[in-house]
Amino acid sequence: MRLMERAAESHWLKTALASCGEGRGSTVLIEGPVGCGRTELLAFAMREAWADGALVLRATGSAAERTLPLGVLGQLAAGAPAGALTPRDGGTRGSRSASMELLTVAVRRMSEDAPVVICVDDWQHTDELSLAHLMHLAHATRTDRVLLVLTRGIDGADRGHMPDTELIRLDGLVRLTLAPLSSQGTRDLVRRDAPGTPAAETDRLYDLSGGNPLLLRALLEERRTAGADAEPEPHGPFAQAVLACLERSGPGALGLARALSVLDAHATPERAAALLEPPAGTTPAERSAAAPGARPAAGAVRVAAALERAGLLRDGRFRHEAARLAVLGRMAPHERTALHARAAEAAREAGADAPDIAAQLLAARLVDRSWAVPVLHSAAAQLLSSGRPERALAYLELAGEGIGDDQARTDNTLRMAAADGRIDPGGAERRLLQPLEDARAGRLGPANLGALARQLAGHGRLDEAEEVLGLFPSFAGAESAGRAAGADPFDGLAAFPRTPSRRPAGRREDGGPADTPSRSSATLWQLPEISPRAVEAAESFLRGVSPACATAGPTLQALRTLLHLGGAHRAERALPWCREAVAEAERRGATGWAALFRAVHAQALLRQGRLADAESEARAALESVPRSCAGSLLSLASGVLVQAALAMGRTDEAAAELARPVPAALTASVHGLEYLRARGQFHLAASRYHAALGDFLEIGRCMKRWGLDRPVVIPWRTDAAEALHRLGETRQADRFVIDQLATADAADPWVQGISLRARAVCQEPRKRQICLARAGEALRRAGDRYELARTLAELGRALQEPGETGRAAMVNRTAWHLADECGAHPLRNTIAHNGPREAPAPTRAPMTSFAEVVGRLSESERRVATLAVRGDTNREIAQKLSITVSTVEQHLTRAYRKLGVTRRMELPVQLQLLST
Repeated sequence: MRLMERAAESHWLKTALASCGEGRGSTVLIEGPVGCGRTELLAFAMREAWADGALVLRATGSAAERTLPLGVLGQLAAGAPAGALTPRDGGTRGSRSASMELLTVAVRRMSEDAPVVICVDDWQHTDELSLAHLMHLAHATRTDRVLLVLTRGIDGADRGHMPDTELIRLDGLVRLTLAPLSSQGTRDLVRRDAPGTPAAETDRLYDLSGGNPLLLRALLEERRTAGADAEPEPHGPFAQAVLACLERSGPGALGLARALSVLDAHATPERAAALLEPPAGTTPAERSAAAPGARPAAGAVRVAAALERAGLLRDGRFRHEAARLAVLGRMAPHERTALHARAAEAAREAGADAPDIAAQLLAARLVDRSWAVPVLHSAAAQLLSSGRPERALAYLELAGEGIGDDQARTDNTLRMAAADGRIDPGGAERRLLQPLEDARAGRLGPANLGALARQLAGHGRLDEAEEVLGLFPSFAGAESAGRAAGADPFDGLAAFPRTPSRRPAGRREDGGPADTPSRSSATLWQLPEISPRAVEAAESFLRGVSPACATAGPTLQALRTLLHLGGAHRAERALPWCREAVAEAERRGATGWAALFRAVHAQALLRQGRLADAESEARAALESVPRSCAGSLLSLASGVLVQAALAMGRTDEAAAELARPVPAALTASVHGLEYLRARGQFHLAASRYHAALGDFLEIGRCMKRWGLDRPVVIPWRTDAAEALHRLGETRQADRFVIDQLATADAADPWVQGISLRARAVCQEPRKRQICLARAGEALRRAGDRYELARTLAELGRALQEPGETGRAAMVNRTAWHLADECGAHPLRNTIAHNGPREAPAPTRAPMTSFAEVVGRLSESERRVATLAVRGDTNREIAQKLSITVSTVEQHLTRAYRKLGVTRRMELPVQLQLLST
């Protein structure tokens, strides 16, 4: 086998072998880091010697047999002709000299028949007596056909018995020092052993192996078995090769590697040496047992440098996590725990950051120190800010094992619930059950009551939050103390700044609100009145929110403000902010927050009539976190999914979602209201009108009780009116609609549109047409295509009743296309059956884009065409635009020509969505 980058070394070996055959004895010392090919080069020398007819004697030094007298010499004798070498040691100085002379005579005698090549691998582990014999032989056979080839590892160990000075004094000593392969040598080896490997992968293999041939071949083996893209595993060939190299490097290297693996990112040779040094006052036996292979700092630096040269380490750390984990896994559990415990103590004494100390505490499961719990709490808070909630939760769970006081234990539980809410909302709510039970039993102090109330309110469980708030007389003082205990991610849900800022105005550095909130927990969910100022404040907050603060609650409230109060096309305005909030939460590792923001995103898509997208986003929200019957936070997503599925005719999917277990206190949660609405709509579709009415009225009761009765959020009155109408209670249904139109939210186009549609049911035919037409105009402004399609379908039926078939056909055509675009196939099919018997007239060949359609028309032509496609007559258009009928006809004629159509039925449907 061709040796990579060993041409010079091979040449020197061949020269030494040739000189040996000519009677010029010498010694070749092959040095190099572990795994870099010393044994391979020695094997090359042996093959060349055999090919030249030499007698080859081989032995291998072993750390375990270093104290065995004449162990290496015995191995050499075993390979010699029978009886040619008989190692002896009489124990006295004179007998030892005689034994060494006898060895020299015997080797000379064998060299008379053929050159003798003595090969000793791992010379540094040779026993002392064998060393003495071989050094004597090297000095005495300089004019004989005898060649010594020795290999020695460079591992940084301090071995006082090594006769380096004797080796240096030898005439003809040849020292060959090996190094890891260069990048080019690595490419050559990979090209030979794994042809076809991409250049980028070869560079990665070089980086992982440091050019160490042994590690490189192990990586290639792992690549063959586990796949080209697979990362090294702790039990794979690469990690095992690292362990083998460490074990061959001696106990000092292995001990240092263990300490470095425990220290991980904070590893240095000096810190590792301090970690391995047993405490003062221990006996020698205890020191040996506590830290096998320990070395002073200087020795650790030498060993670390040797491991760096071997490619095992880089900057004091293992080149891949698999190697570090393999070293940890090879340690006995009690040894590993003891090292982690000492590392925690050392890190604290050195003033390390809390997360660094906490990592060692967690690894050692050490929590019985007086300072451990505060450190774990501090570390958890820092990790939550930096987006590592899983690790923070692990620290808090460990802290709980070291707390004996009931109040402190509850405080820790609330901290865990706050952290868990970022990744598992259902799990967070489950953690609140015991503190809630303790509060009802009078076992919680004011601080924990305040923190518990805020967390319950943050999860939308307002009834329970109000119950907890009523358990102490002075809410202000308890709230202040509660902030210090809770670190609640939903603290200050209703607060967001009015001006952009890196830190929200009116909030402390820790994310809590600067002022004391009202005693009512419902204030956390109240939306401001409809106004441009509220929307601007929400957008200002979203632009300036700092990712370092715990801002899930204010972010949620800002998104809700945009979605519900954003005016015309408000859902479209909220969508990019929803997407950004989801992305930011995912970047911070807060999958629970991301799921909540996804649910709001799905709700915004539903309000646009993008049913398939809304269902997909809601399902993604539900699938991104564990589903739990104890959690109400994601019932919003579940409600959106059911509503979208029903509108698309997927009743089986809706039924399957509603069949899942739900929290017992679903109606005590703000998030559960959307679920109740969806369930009510399902009951309507199944003709269970009384059940539907019950769900809608329960929504109304909850919203009124909490002071959150806003039709822009949930228009429960029109939902109830629809159920009452199906039950034949027309007058009562009309009263509900009138009440909704009397609210301040009736100015909102979406609320106005669905209210007018519901009101039209109770009107006589002509008034019904007017009411539905006004509803359609409002819903066009709102941008909800599905609700617009429903309204236009009703208008089409209302127009057909008095025989206005032409206008009805136009309206039905628009409604049919809208329902088809939304994916609302049940509604589309209903429109088709109630419309003209022939299918809707096809449009001309599509243009490049709708923007091109609009661009071809003048402003006047666009306004006239938009009203025409909505079904208005020429006279009605003239009245609305304050122009003559003749002018309307002229605009329409020019519009037909520019758009390539010949009649109203061929006008692009999208025109009806434009404002006039």
